[in-house]
Amino acid sequence: MENRSQLLKNIPNVTDCLKVLGQSELLDAVPLSRLKHCTRLYLDSYRKAVLCGDSEALPLRGRDGLMAGLIAFVRAYNKPRLSRVINATGVIVHTNLGRSRLPVAAGDTLVMASQHYSNLEYNLSTGRRGSRYDSVTDVLCELTGAEDALVVNNNAAAVLIALETLAKEREVIVSRGQLVEIGGSFRIPDVMRASGARLVEVGTTNRTHLRDYHEAISERTALLLRVHSSNFRIIGFTSEVANNELVQLGREHAIPVMEDLGSGCLIDLARFGLAREPTVREVVASGMDIVTFSGDKLLGGPQAGILLGKRQFIDQIKKNPLNRALRIDKFTLAALESVLRLYLDEEQALRDIPTLAMITEPAEEVARRATRCLIRLQEQHPTACRFELLPVESRVGGGAMPEQAIASWAVAIQPETMKIQLLEESLRQAPTPVIGRVEEDRLLLDMRTVVEDEIELLAESLAAALSVET
Repeated sequence: MENRSQLLKNIPNVTDCLKVLGQSELLDAVPLSRLKHCTRLYLDSYRKAVLCGDSEALPLRGRDGLMAGLIAFVRAYNKPRLSRVINATGVIVHTNLGRSRLPVAAGDTLVMASQHYSNLEYNLSTGRRGSRYDSVTDVLCELTGAEDALVVNNNAAAVLIALETLAKEREVIVSRGQLVEIGGSFRIPDVMRASGARLVEVGTTNRTHLRDYHEAISERTALLLRVHSSNFRIIGFTSEVANNELVQLGREHAIPVMEDLGSGCLIDLARFGLAREPTVREVVASGMDIVTFSGDKLLGGPQAGILLGKRQFIDQIKKNPLNRALRIDKFTLAALESVLRLYLDEEQALRDIPTLAMITEPAEEVARRATRCLIRLQEQHPTACRFELLPVESRVGGGAMPEQAIASWAVAIQPETMKIQLLEESLRQAPTPVIGRVEEDRLLLDMRTVVEDEIELLAESLAAALSVET
């Protein structure tokens, strides 16, 4: 490395840098205060690289190289952190990529709620204050057969407030095989501890019987809890207590029974060849006093935690002071109501809710879209890459149906000169980032999660990625 003292001496000051930045039309929209902040960050980083002898961390040598690096840094720093990406992973409810896409109708409702006043907590009939939950309570009860409903900000919150309300400083009985951990280190025992409820485990990891619950019931028992296994399955020598048996046991001892569905579904998807999952209506009909599930998984709506069940218990939960801390905002309510209304017509829901449409789309349709994408990419890059269509398996994701594979088709890309890892990285850095998966030295773009109007964007991103110097 050049003499460190000389490199340090050649670093321009902030004022000189700002003069150069002011001449760049690309940065006209960046406020002066932000330019100063970015410049100081960049020069500090450069100075540390010099002092540490990290030549790879330094931009191109010379003043011109340093200023070019500064301009690139400022542009990157001022891009919105939350940006659109193309999900080509084949995971439909992708937790890291925003989970479920909202229907167009929900997007329109969000725009209305954001740009105009609304009757969020105002009853237009009486002219008095109303409840923010009125917009979703009726339709939730209509769709599920529940007596009452409440919505909070996510399903973990729904479980927390239910436990805190009904079982604080008392015991909750749960099958040992249902004490799961899902994404983000969300653990059922931890949530129970935070609620003040005392966990009582029964049965074994793979087998729990009705007698296990019966023997654990005492005067301290406040709740019987059933938890969906999410993305975890035990197979083989297993046994779990059926809902109706658990409900009957609760009735005999005057103890409420609650089920955390995790990802609740309002439509039976078994007719599309998917694994049988009980619908929310079926779980409510089984007699469960409280049912909780997410709004942004199989439901296909915004992030929310939905509580359904017997009015006497929902009323208690509504009065919990935590409800204020966990309540959802007007944007979530607007989007959720719009999505729920689509379910009033099952065929419309299957057609217009992106999550359901992707799950149920025939593989033949995916193949046709993959073919169109392949042709477009081959036309654009006839020699830079080898392209082919491959049959693959997509996943539902989001902790739902962990064993369910969905037949799909992918466009496989194998660059001629660029390393596959660099292509994958460059696509992530493209103007519209593309997230695929690498298998056997090929980049797979699963077209089940790529919609028609994204094909051209994908082609543009691939062109940008292939232009990166190796």
